[in-house]
Amino acid sequence: MAFGGVRAVDGVSFDVERGELVGLIGPNGAGKTTLLRLLTGIYRPDRGDVRFEGRNVTHMGIHRRAWLGVGLTHQIVRPFRDMTLLENVMVASAPDVTRRPWCALMAVDARAARTRARDLLERLGIADGADKLARSVPLGYLKRMQVARALAFGPQLLMLDEPLAGLSALEARQLSDLVVELSADGLTIVLVEHNLGEVTRIARRLVVMHNGGILAQGSPGAVMARADVREAYLGAAHA
Repeated sequence: MAFGGVRAVDGVSFDVERGELVGLIGPNGAGKTTLLRLLTGIYRPDRGDVRFEGRNVTHMGIHRRAWLGVGLTHQIVRPFRDMTLLENVMVASAPDVTRRPWCALMAVDARAARTRARDLLERLGIADGADKLARSVPLGYLKRMQVARALAFGPQLLMLDEPLAGLSALEARQLSDLVVELSADGLTIVLVEHNLGEVTRIARRLVVMHNGGILAQGSPGAVMARADVREAYLGAAHA
């Protein structure tokens, strides 16, 4: 994927196994967010294929990939600000209804969607904010709500783009532990994160991007011990 003369993603190829928790890391401008947008269909690659469960989804739109089970949370949370946290999650809690917009407009029984949304908020630890407007709650609640909303759609693969950004150390650790719990339940997760302490603590494998390509991949300990990875983050003087 190139933007003018800049190759944002260049020759990147790797697999994520079912049930894995993979950390996708790299310095600013490495191409991580662009890669996530290629995987979800926001961008179309100039060359190459995207495959999900053995199926070529390169030319599928965002909504079709979502129906197949590809989920994404964005780095910047964009809730429906004048809706409650519960209502924000309910939007994605009834895919059989929202698949058909006219049915959604006419639906009068939202009990199942409401129950599912409340259960997810409970699991994410923010049920106490269920009836609060999104514009009135702190960032930590919005970050968790965004994960709950993504889960409501029933993804098989969940990609998280910097979910810990802007959180306190305690909030970051708590949300990281929730990500581990989701992984333990069998959900496949790709975590893009600049909080190296947390991502190296919870990820089973790291993929390091630099200048649009893959610099290294492997276990967190082995990857972070590499001089070229340290140089990419800290510069040659500190590698």
